[in-house]
Amino acid sequence: MSIALIRQTLKTLHKHSRERSGRTSYRVNQWFKWLSPGLSVKRWLLISVGGVILAVLGLAIWIKLTPIFWMIQLLRGLLGFITNLLPNYISGPLVLICGLLLLLWGQTRTVHSITQVIRPEGDEEIIDMLLAHRRLYRGPKIVVIGGGTGLSTLLRGLKNYSANITAIVTVADDGGSSGRLRREIGVLPPGDIRNCLAAMADEEKLLTELFQYRFSAGDGLTGHSFGNLFLTAMSEITGDLERAVAASSKVLAIRGQVLPATLSDVRLWAELADGRLIEGESSISEAGGKIVTIGCTPARPPALPAAIKALNEADCIIMGPGSLYTSVIPNLLVPEIADAIAASVAPRIYICNIMTQPGETQGYTVSDHVKAIDNACGRSLFTSVLVQKKQPSARAHIRYSQENSHPVFFDRSEISKLGRRAVIANVMHEDETGCVRHDPQKLASILLQWYSGVSKKNMKIKN
Repeated sequence: MSIALIRQTLKTLHKHSRERSGRTSYRVNQWFKWLSPGLSVKRWLLISVGGVILAVLGLAIWIKLTPIFWMIQLLRGLLGFITNLLPNYISGPLVLICGLLLLLWGQTRTVHSITQVIRPEGDEEIIDMLLAHRRLYRGPKIVVIGGGTGLSTLLRGLKNYSANITAIVTVADDGGSSGRLRREIGVLPPGDIRNCLAAMADEEKLLTELFQYRFSAGDGLTGHSFGNLFLTAMSEITGDLERAVAASSKVLAIRGQVLPATLSDVRLWAELADGRLIEGESSISEAGGKIVTIGCTPARPPALPAAIKALNEADCIIMGPGSLYTSVIPNLLVPEIADAIAASVAPRIYICNIMTQPGETQGYTVSDHVKAIDNACGRSLFTSVLVQKKQPSARAHIRYSQENSHPVFFDRSEISKLGRRAVIANVMHEDETGCVRHDPQKLASILLQWYSGVSKKNMKIKN
């Protein structure tokens, strides 16, 4: 009985010893992270040490060294007493180790105090936060163009690779809560911008739930989302949607920036194959016809200058995914945006939808999507197109066929004739009900691989 107890005690002590050792190794690893290149910490630490030395030297010169002399004498006597008790080869390293331990203890407690202020919950080390911050803000300058849920899905993945993201969003929405606010108050529709802000925020899950919350009661509030009301109020306070989005971005601490394509009150119209002229973004997809021409009123809305600046400075430009005629193409109806994309030397890619959309792209192939974009702005804008590789499951086929929707067929030969490079990858997420969406993480990973490959290829050509 006693032997078993002793064994159990030894096991427990061994376990605690390993845990302490693990914590010590982790803490030492965290200390050495402060020496990582690019943090701009070491130089300031050395400057601080130099400042202390100079301050002490100045004080010594000022007081003619008298107190310093006696302090040195006292220190010499103390050290002499210690070396008489212990040899210098023991006392010297011992005092050195004690000094280093005190220094490390003081620095650790200082960093811990700072971390407690910045991250009260203490779930992340400040050095990890600094490294992540450096990595994200050294990421490529990415401009994404579109609208609807497709754009917010893309942003949700890209924000893990770069903080230098600009989302250019359509303001042609006239349905739902956004449409009501547009008609009743006269503000530009905030719905798509709301989704992008929530997707790019650090606290994405909580903010998305808050911004997507819809009031189910209240005179005039029913059906409105909190995010739309928030942006509408900010627009009233700041004067326009651009300032409202900029102010909201600071409040929400988002990674990157969200910009409306234009500040004009844009309204879409579409001419169908049967001759009908449909006005209004929400009415186009409900009309149930084949779209021949898409346009907007006013015909040539001016672009937001900040959006043009972002396009001119972009390292890569991404368009889509999203509803082709009501989320993607409306941005290109702003001539300055189409001109800036065409003039850019950055790699440009269009993310094709996985499924066709009834009322907009029924029966469309991948090349049909690309041709529609080319026809809308009268030129070829994108050099590459991202296509889903694996087909959805039979369950998804059955679900979508009931809505007259089918997987977008990849006609490889037509894409080649159009002079576009096809990037084929599995970027799809299918849930248990057969609902098909782009996977944010897979999509962002493939896009960064594509960008890296194209950039290296361009560098080799230049060299």
